[in-house]
Amino acid sequence: MEQPRNIKICLVGDMLSSGGAEKAHAALSRYLAANNIEVHNVIVQDRITYNYSGKLLNLGLEKDAANGFLNKFKRFNILQRYIKQNHFNFIIDFRIRRKPLQDWLIANFVFTAPTIYTVHSSNIEWYMPKQSWLTQAIYGKSYGVVALNYALKEYIEQRHNLKNVAVIYNPIDIPYIQKRLHDDITSTPAFEYIMAAGRLSEDNVKQFDKLIEAYAVSLLPENNVKLMILGEGVQRDLLEQLVIEKNLQDKIIFAGFMENPYVYMRDALFYVLSSKFEGMPMVVMESMACGTPAVAFNCFSGPSEIIEDGINGLLIKDQDFKELTAGINRMYLDNDLYSLCKANATASIKKFSVENVGQAWLDYLKIK
Repeated sequence: MEQPRNIKICLVGDMLSSGGAEKAHAALSRYLAANNIEVHNVIVQDRITYNYSGKLLNLGLEKDAANGFLNKFKRFNILQRYIKQNHFNFIIDFRIRRKPLQDWLIANFVFTAPTIYTVHSSNIEWYMPKQSWLTQAIYGKSYGVVALNYALKEYIEQRHNLKNVAVIYNPIDIPYIQKRLHDDITSTPAFEYIMAAGRLSEDNVKQFDKLIEAYAVSLLPENNVKLMILGEGVQRDLLEQLVIEKNLQDKIIFAGFMENPYVYMRDALFYVLSSKFEGMPMVVMESMACGTPAVAFNCFSGPSEIIEDGINGLLIKDQDFKELTAGINRMYLDNDLYSLCKANATASIKKFSVENVGQAWLDYLKIK
């Protein structure tokens, strides 16, 4: 039975900054609000850099320095009251969920509306307990679990025997990206460069250290094509030290977090993805929206559903860094390949547009 249009949806996330899940949260909030749905956003951390639509409950403002039991209990109660008072038709949870007891309590005593839990990485232990019985206790009776691609859906089903898993891609707001490409930014580089982006985090999922190694032995440094890395995190000092050891200080640039990364994506020769694993790498889709092809590891989930090898980018044997270097060289040297991939980049990711993905959400929620 389809839901009436007069509904309220609560989007819950860790923050509205930095990551792909957070960017998907923000884009979906804008789409739903534009379609006359009342949107509420709840975030756990006080970090906001993405444009979003709807009301906001920022639980990060209630967090104290100690973050002890009483403070956590206070925030738990605030969230519980907020959900109860607003009578939401749906809750969509974008958070990383690595605390099984807390997540079971939230699922059973806080999220009283039909709830959809999203999974944004093939490392599903960031979202689900190892124990299948516990995963089923948290998610088995929910409205559903949404995976970002079909490989991830199949993996979740096989691993935990869940019967309520669906696929909805991350949305890319192409008109918004193209609008930001016209921002008056005068500091974009005048030199040639390739780029990568992501959190320089302790878990090293993006493997920027190994990307630096692969770049160092490629043909690009000697041709004065630089490597630009966007993002911040605890690994930055270690990565900068590695660059010094490689004597590449004038070739590798740590640009930090960029509020508008799209102008840098647009002007890059191509994007490089060197991750251990992914869910559905939004940075690759965003680069393509800017007309920039990608060279990416064909890791377990994501890249192969975005990149058609030799058509809009290159898929590299997973975790083969020698092949990654070869792919970087090939994309740089083969002018015909590069021109074809660049010409096809933007059109190839239209299926991930916020309009198509937003409509998929409406269909999934049975909203007219």
